[in-house]
Amino acid sequence: MVSLNPVRILKAEADEEKAEIARLSSFIGAIAIGDLVKSTLGPKGMDKILVGMGRNEGVVEMTNDGATILKSIGVDNPAAKVLVDIAKGMDDEVGDGTTSVTVLASELLREAEKLIEMKFHPQTIISGWRKAVKAAKEALEKSTKNNSENQEAFKNDLLNIARTTLSSKILSQHKDFFSNLCVDAVLRLKGSGDLTAIQIIKISGGTLLDSFLDSGFLLNKKPGVNQPKRIENAKILIANTPMDYDKIKIFGSRVQVDSTAKVAELELAEKEKMKEKVDKILSHNINVFINRQLIYNYPEQLFADAGVMAIEHADFDGIERLALVTGGEIVSTFDHPELVKLGTCELIEEKMIGEEKLLQFSGVPLGEACTLVLRGATQQILEEAERSVHDALCVLTSTVKNPKTVYGGGCSEMLMANAVYKAAAQTPGKESIAMEAFARALAQLPTIIADNGGFDSSDLVAELRALYAQGAINKGIDMELGKVADMESLGITESFMVKRQVLVSAHEAAEMIVRVDDIIKAAPRKREVDNRPC
Repeated sequence: MVSLNPVRILKAEADEEKAEIARLSSFIGAIAIGDLVKSTLGPKGMDKILVGMGRNEGVVEMTNDGATILKSIGVDNPAAKVLVDIAKGMDDEVGDGTTSVTVLASELLREAEKLIEMKFHPQTIISGWRKAVKAAKEALEKSTKNNSENQEAFKNDLLNIARTTLSSKILSQHKDFFSNLCVDAVLRLKGSGDLTAIQIIKISGGTLLDSFLDSGFLLNKKPGVNQPKRIENAKILIANTPMDYDKIKIFGSRVQVDSTAKVAELELAEKEKMKEKVDKILSHNINVFINRQLIYNYPEQLFADAGVMAIEHADFDGIERLALVTGGEIVSTFDHPELVKLGTCELIEEKMIGEEKLLQFSGVPLGEACTLVLRGATQQILEEAERSVHDALCVLTSTVKNPKTVYGGGCSEMLMANAVYKAAAQTPGKESIAMEAFARALAQLPTIIADNGGFDSSDLVAELRALYAQGAINKGIDMELGKVADMESLGITESFMVKRQVLVSAHEAAEMIVRVDDIIKAAPRKREVDNRPC
């Protein structure tokens, strides 16, 4: 007699979802992530409050940055994790467009879910989408402008891109002011695109408009007691070395003495070792010593006697950037001064910003170096301002590398959607329906932007679609007046690199999720219980 019981190949606690159930589970998770962040999209997007728990209990963040929101939430659904990862990848690649890429991917999956219900095969959907992406990319490429040959026009493009990027951030009220700061900082890089040379310092107090750009480098540290507060023609030794006494560090060792005189002898021996190390450092012919680790009282006193400015506990990010801008190297041994490359700068002096004293390094060899000092009322405002400025700097450096620009305000999305609709009309078979679904997903971005502003999205997007069908190339939504307007005259410009990356990344993520037909969850590892008698 044949048994009708299914053969189980997985462990007892392992779980498996197949076919339609697996696909539905993936779609629901990904769409939920899109719904979570889509209210933050556009100039009128809302913010989220993120409250930390566990190790970060009591930490509060207010942000509308898609990558920050998605990094902070705990996600259990596998497809949702794919969207979180794609947002992180977008943040690493071009620095902005994280919300757009997440929302577009989730809208594609929303359309795919409808097609699956209509009994479309996933491979048919994927095939149609690939043709749609090709048509969209060609349309986007044709709509680009490149003013890199004209320095004045290119700078104006950069200012417009910075304004457009900051218009959806906390800095939107002061976007002209911060756009100029960001563009000045990026133009100092002379096309290198190395953001390491741009330092951002947050100092509480004042208002956002008190922020400023400082040429050179600022270090949030103070010199030691009785050491010089101002050094001209500085020769800087940058180190990462322990400056405590060289104690016996063998685990479990003890030193036993029979009198306090012997203790004094041990302390004297340690002091001699420390003095020998300081002498080695001074043999480099320096007048500034900056250490990643602590500098204790005795070596600090020795440096003060030698007239050397010694700065301790410089944070590692700061010390690496300092090594870059001063042209020095971080060292940990001091036996060969001739092999060590010292950092240099024309002047080091203390500078008061708000209630804090910082060390200003002026006349550094790396002329590109600059520091953007952000001021603000609360820590949350400062952190969100830093994220906003970082996004703008990343987009600007991407534009400097690839100077092509496109229009924002939903213009590029409607242009691509129109091109996909036209391509679908010339494509036979079911693939054309998948292409139309892709075009609808693209058109959802301006729809969501209009909805977040409280405008009639149906009317605006229908008007836009009609205009593009008639041959318009630069129409978008004016979010100040809530009507269709010319994006060129409004100066709403975006980086081609960001738009292209949003399109490609969203498509790849959505295609990966549509391909899923099985979710297998591994059995949890059991804790081994030791039943041996004590």
